Amino acid sequence: MRPKASVFAGPEDVKLIMARTLAEMELTDHNKSSLLEDGVLGSLLQLVSHGDTEMKQVAVKALQNLSTLPKNGLQMIREGAVGPLLDLLCHHTSPQTLREQVAATVMNLAISTASQDLSETQVSLLESDEDICRLFSVISLTRPTVQQSILRAFHAMCQSPSATTIKAQLTQCSAVQVLVPLCDLDGNIRANAVKLLCCLTEDVDEATILEHMTQKSIDTLLRIIKTSSDEEEIASAMGVISNLPKRPQITEWLLGAEGLPLILRFLQASKSKGSHKNQLIENAVGAICHFSNPTNQQSQKQAAEIGLIPALVQWLELGTTLTKKQAALSLAQFSVSSLALSRPFPKRHGFWCFSPPPEAVCPVHRGICTIESSFCLVEAGAVEPLVRVLGETNLDVCEAALDALLTLIEGERLQSGSKVLAEAKAIPSIIRLLSVSSPGLQEKVLRSLERIFRQVEFKQKYGASAQMPLVDLTQRGNSSTKSLAAKILAHLNVLHDQSSYF
Repeated sequence: MRPKASVFAGPEDVKLIMARTLAEMELTDHNKSSLLEDGVLGSLLQLVSHGDTEMKQVAVKALQNLSTLPKNGLQMIREGAVGPLLDLLCHHTSPQTLREQVAATVMNLAISTASQDLSETQVSLLESDEDICRLFSVISLTRPTVQQSILRAFHAMCQSPSATTIKAQLTQCSAVQVLVPLCDLDGNIRANAVKLLCCLTEDVDEATILEHMTQKSIDTLLRIIKTSSDEEEIASAMGVISNLPKRPQITEWLLGAEGLPLILRFLQASKSKGSHKNQLIENAVGAICHFSNPTNQQSQKQAAEIGLIPALVQWLELGTTLTKKQAALSLAQFSVSSLALSRPFPKRHGFWCFSPPPEAVCPVHRGICTIESSFCLVEAGAVEPLVRVLGETNLDVCEAALDALLTLIEGERLQSGSKVLAEAKAIPSIIRLLSVSSPGLQEKVLRSLERIFRQVEFKQKYGASAQMPLVDLTQRGNSSTKSLAAKILAHLNVLHDQSSYF
């Protein structure tokens, strides 16, 4: 039989006994829910503010027990449990055991905010910037058990509806500076620090990251990736690397610490079916962007030589939406370098019958291409997968794939690249993007079609299918898309060059 809330109105010794019973009982979720519905929370919060330390401890332990049910956690926050708990946690004279129980309870409350139904009024654990910094400051002043609970609490809050506010204020509280050294520790403190650091580096500005990241930090993250048995910790460490600014210094540190083959290993051999597999692959593909920057052909070459490009093409087919986007972005960067690296086709001299068989000429770059030497999308078999990605519903991933494909028609490659796109059935897919809801993507499509349709062959073959969406854009588009659509329609002899759309 569960205790009734009204029992807490009795003498002090009875209150203590009942609170202790509630703290130590094995309760079902139904029991926990019913107790709060019966009003036990108010009585327990009164005991939390009691002068007697033992009374505080049993009351907090009871709250900890009840708060493991997310529904209860949200109700506790609504009914004012956070303030008294923070006061106990931040009061340096509170016994260590009490602070550990309070921290665990706060963690449960934070976890409850990450499980909210979006259709309901949203609840935030910490309402003020002062409370956010106040709670985070405890990490530097307490023992590992409390540190771990607070780190987990902030990680949960970074998954909640108030995540943007929490992350912004943690940045103001110099959280990155606190978390980076914690990543050098072992055990649960390190794991939770890395997970929270991953969340923060998604949004923090480059200057803040660069201020606290060193070669030692990179070495630490790679060591975690290499040695940890916690898949979420590995994914988070990879996420921090993915979120780091794409600067030459960072790339140099990663290469110097053998980060490239380590990251690639996860892309080539990931058979994991763990709950964090998608996050791990997404972050690994994101981390690859450090090595694909066309301003650093040396790092591109090292990446291509160990088999990175085929791995990216593979994840275009198998990955999540974010993985496909990241893979397409890296492939686009590699492709930017291809024309300059394509080897000129050698002139043949002497008796042809005694010459070795000629090497195939790349249909786009008109030279000798390989994946390893010129990072060629055609040689890598990436064109058809990129065309399929154009059909994704997520416009960001469509745009990333389009960017990669458009590298094939840049400058002098317009004619040869257009033929390759046509053979891969890319042009109808590009035309379909005229009808998307993103003006930026529409404008990019229009500029590419304007170039493609300068060629009579493609104007005749695809112009008719583009007419209706182009006419629609002249009616409904913004000033830029209206003008570009009208210009293409003039190419197609649908509008006169003197049209008012220009």
